[in-house]
Amino acid sequence: MSDVVARLVATLSPPLSSADGGVPELSRQGGRIVLRQRGDREALVCALDGTYAPRTDAGSTVRFPAPWPSRRGTVSVAPDGGLAVFAGVHAVRAVEPSGAVRWEIRHGCWYGACREMHRSYEEYADRPDHRYPEGGSAGFSSDGRLVWAHVRGPLPEGELGDAVDEWLVVSADDGRILARADARAAAAGSHHLASPDPRQMGLSIGEGQDGAPLRWGRWDGRNLTVDYFEGQDLALTGLSPSGDRFMTVTHDQDRLAVHDTVDGSVLAEWDAGSDLPRHPDAEPDDDEPWTAWDWAGGFLDETTVIGGTAESDEEFGEGRHWLLTTTGRRAPERVTYPFAVTSAPEALGDGTWYTYDEDHRTIRIWTRV
Repeated sequence: MSDVVARLVATLSPPLSSADGGVPELSRQGGRIVLRQRGDREALVCALDGTYAPRTDAGSTVRFPAPWPSRRGTVSVAPDGGLAVFAGVHAVRAVEPSGAVRWEIRHGCWYGACREMHRSYEEYADRPDHRYPEGGSAGFSSDGRLVWAHVRGPLPEGELGDAVDEWLVVSADDGRILARADARAAAAGSHHLASPDPRQMGLSIGEGQDGAPLRWGRWDGRNLTVDYFEGQDLALTGLSPSGDRFMTVTHDQDRLAVHDTVDGSVLAEWDAGSDLPRHPDAEPDDDEPWTAWDWAGGFLDETTVIGGTAESDEEFGEGRHWLLTTTGRRAPERVTYPFAVTSAPEALGDGTWYTYDEDHRTIRIWTRV
């Protein structure tokens, strides 16, 4: 089994301080790489230049006033940086950089025992029982015209059958609900992955120890269809640059797979127990050291993905990352770094990936030598 040598491309520090901001993230958005960071008071998006340094020209950094603290929800920003959608405990709210609310959709409370339809964050802001709610998420389509929102039902205009969680397709312009579907889940959290095809969206739902439902939605302008992947418990971890393939890790972390987006069929898969070597620092008398895929990674290009086993490797020593090719030779190749890397990898789709330092704030971007 050969190794792949990683070369450091750039190091980034988060714009918001540790007191004000959460963990920064990178993503490919509208043909560019952007840095996003969510704080209690604001959400920030900063475009990076060709060297992965923050751009300094006018409009390259956009800030959105946050309607509630970061522990009470998630945020997504439109590809053009003109709108942020905050998915909170009681509502999904679209906010412009000025702080103006473009629209809001209220829904059921994400605190599981609460059956109230809150009208504002202030109603439960200081209630101890609402301190650590479950949550959903929202995501913009690749053209920015739609918002897909995973919410706790019901909506004020009525329930959708026996649905606990709902998946909405919303007009980004005015907040009109264009379609609703039963998410067939009871989430602790979720995240969206937007396809380059603006009519398609992936939704990865976490139910804690109970499972990891994967949903794939298609909106043709009139009808919403959802592929439910019933009983498979797959965490969606990446989407190829073309959108033709997606990557998953099973809920029990034993299998990493690449799927065809059209029908969800498996194109390639790797078993953590049989396809990866035992950790070199595992005790000699440990016949079966546990190796598990991280719920992270993604596509470096159309046919190459990166995955990690850092979480399970921590018991034995240095965490490991692996390059996997979906065509030709399929044996995993270990990534070697010039110094220890402790986090799981996250791919950017342009041949690079990034990791975090131990503070989980400093970002390092890598490529292959």
